[in-house]
Amino acid sequence: MGNVELFLHDPVLLQRRTTQESVDIYKIKLPGKAILGEGKPENQNHAIIFTRGECLQTIDMNQEHYIEEALKMRNLLQEFKKKHDGVRYPSILGVREHIYTGSVSSLAWFQSNQEATFGTIVHRVLADLLRVRFHYGHSDIFDRLFHLTRGGISKASWGINLNEAIFAGFNSILRGGNVTHHEYMQVGKGRDTALSHITAFEAKLANANGEQTLSRDIYRLGHRFDFIRMLSCYYTTIGFYFSAMISVWTVYVFLYGQLYLVLSGHHEALAIKRSFVHSTPFQAALASQAFVQFGLLMVLPLMMEIGLERGFRTALINFVLMQLQLASVFFTFSLGTKIHYYGRTLLSGAPVYLHTRRESGVFHVKFSENYRLYSRSHFVKGIELMFLLVLYEIFGHRGTTPHIITISMWFMVGSWLFAPFLFNPSVFEWQNIVDDWTDWNKWINNSGGIGVVAEKSWESWWEMQQEHLSYSGKWGTIVEIILALRFFVYHYGLLSQLNMTKHTRSVLTVSVSRRMFSVKFQVVFRLIKGLITLIPIVVVSIRIPHLTVLDIFIFVLAFLSTGWGFLQIAQVMKRPILGIGLWGLIKSVAWGYDMFMGLLLFTPVAFVAWFPFMSEFQTRMLFNQAFSIGLQISRILKGQATRKK
Repeated sequence: MGNVELFLHDPVLLQRRTTQESVDIYKIKLPGKAILGEGKPENQNHAIIFTRGECLQTIDMNQEHYIEEALKMRNLLQEFKKKHDGVRYPSILGVREHIYTGSVSSLAWFQSNQEATFGTIVHRVLADLLRVRFHYGHSDIFDRLFHLTRGGISKASWGINLNEAIFAGFNSILRGGNVTHHEYMQVGKGRDTALSHITAFEAKLANANGEQTLSRDIYRLGHRFDFIRMLSCYYTTIGFYFSAMISVWTVYVFLYGQLYLVLSGHHEALAIKRSFVHSTPFQAALASQAFVQFGLLMVLPLMMEIGLERGFRTALINFVLMQLQLASVFFTFSLGTKIHYYGRTLLSGAPVYLHTRRESGVFHVKFSENYRLYSRSHFVKGIELMFLLVLYEIFGHRGTTPHIITISMWFMVGSWLFAPFLFNPSVFEWQNIVDDWTDWNKWINNSGGIGVVAEKSWESWWEMQQEHLSYSGKWGTIVEIILALRFFVYHYGLLSQLNMTKHTRSVLTVSVSRRMFSVKFQVVFRLIKGLITLIPIVVVSIRIPHLTVLDIFIFVLAFLSTGWGFLQIAQVMKRPILGIGLWGLIKSVAWGYDMFMGLLLFTPVAFVAWFPFMSEFQTRMLFNQAFSIGLQISRILKGQATRKK
């Protein structure tokens, strides 16, 4: 509740203020929060009334104006007097940006190159060719009088206008304005340098695009644009994220489809047919998608921009250096960030603003913080795809799928699981491994409660991860449940692949033929198998003969997938679960899964840290010389502080 405090200039009260900073005479309770909308656009709408003149430049705190570039401002303002499309005067003048933080680390270099490409060649095409350039939070010049009479430069509705900048462009175009782009003047800008900050920024953009998809602004633009501008607007705004989500969906559909073929017996039949195995067009179509998963297409605009400004030889050298510094891993990891937050916002309609701290990226991020940030967006999906690939490698028939497909999928899994550790400074130092393990155990075993933040307790963090589900409507809840049902697919046919099914017809095993599974009565048969897998694994392993190690491994996978599926459905159905008093059990099961995933991720990182040269190799490869020296100095100071203790 908001409070309004009133103070009186009274001698008695002034005397009391010698011991107190303030004296509350009385308080008025306001209905709700004092700030109704998003903070940044609220501040902009409040500050615009104090401005003067005909033009207004928006500039962020991470931007700067070079004095030699500021001398060009008079020339830039003259652009307001020119009709750039022959019909309308411009309402927003865009300028290019110079990213000055690219020399900090490899991640900062990737981000600066990406932002430089977006602020130059991409904006050039959007403004001059496609005429769909909007305002993206850069140092654009606004026609102040035009926007003051048309709703201001920001929309500040909470949640909907999470990215308030682009809605200014939407509003300007819808009300008869025109947005242009000019590259003879530039402003400096500092971008994020740490993976956690870059992920938070990209999550904000993905959430904002999800809200744009649901907003009336993009709906009105689609109705009022001509066909070419409509398609251009779609692909350069929400269509980019939707296409990225579809590309990742194809991986899921492909793997689950292959799993069904393997477990139903059709895979062997297809492998026998030479027309299928040696289908060159089919294999070429599958292999072309691998380049998207490797993130190579994300670098194509960057190559063109560097080639135009500094020569294609320099562009080729930079491309090779970027690949050696794991650029494909970074872009593949960023793809997972985009599709997770965009899809979650579409389902729940409740975006979450992740604060991007614009600070130096040369600091070690603890394992628990990495797990909190990437668990649901990358780690869960990566482990799911890893299990699917393992099952396909065990039961699949060689030759029916090009190797480039499985290699690209394994590459995506590895990027989603281990990129946060590869780009984490000093992660392979053994002392940091010990400290991270101690901090992880303290965090995951700390019980939550009122006032306990997510950074201190697993329970508080787990409850926070489900807040968006409370905003899901009826259809959002139904879709969440349908998506959770995919985890039951693992063991629908796994039991028919067990070695013990070839020697027994026990009730505990599958008494229905594999042919019936693949042809008839599939629904009833799968429901029966789903109930069968609920029998404790220990009882099964004792009572059934001919049980192999592979059978036990399959049982574990079936059990894990079934439990996770039930857990996802229980989180969606939180209110009924609370009503019957089973929420404590669900919380215990969720704790076990997070502990298991944490161990699964922490073990290989700790194993690599055993090799002393890995930390030095990572530092030299990912950071420049100055920051590498800074890291070594910080290690020395840390060691001295430890000895003093």
